[in-house]
Amino acid sequence: MKNIVVFASGTGTNFQAIIDSIDAGDITDAQICGLVASKPGIEAIERARRHSIPVHVVQKSNFKTEQQFSDKLEEVLSHLNPDLIVLAGYLHKIPSEIISKFPQKIINIHPALLPKYGGKGYYGHHVHEAVLEHGDKVSGCTVHYVNEKYDQGPIIEQREVTVEKNDTPETLAKRVSREEHQLLPSVIEKIIHNKS
Repeated sequence: MKNIVVFASGTGTNFQAIIDSIDAGDITDAQICGLVASKPGIEAIERARRHSIPVHVVQKSNFKTEQQFSDKLEEVLSHLNPDLIVLAGYLHKIPSEIISKFPQKIINIHPALLPKYGGKGYYGHHVHEAVLEHGDKVSGCTVHYVNEKYDQGPIIEQREVTVEKNDTPETLAKRVSREEHQLLPSVIEKIIHNKS
């Protein structure tokens, strides 16, 4: 049984998609052994509690230095012993010590077709606004390995979404989200069984 740790900063809809896929048997031989939340009071925590998943709140602003933040994450992760770490709407950069401790074991889902619209500041509605401002005909989502640079790790898989003429950031986000909720569990299943 492989251990998955999910990191989240918001509503946790991708986190829920992973939970549902494990329950449905679409992700096999795996369990979510913990949620690392970037702050208290987020919806992802409620989702974890409903499914009896242990929650660890590691709020970056509570630490004086990057090193202290990194040490705390390392402490939590060594306790959880993950085979795979999934960033599902997590808004902080993962410290390089954590990346080197878990090589090729940290993946992220991003709501655009990387390398387009990746990097600092490109998250959530900011991404969809940029896609529409640039008049792109296609958007989508990407699952990639995490390295020391925001959204620049090796791409694992992408799904495309057609941009409609009268799309708003909200309508585009909804369609991209639907693809994310299918793509992320499918990639997790492949990684766990060494098929990616």
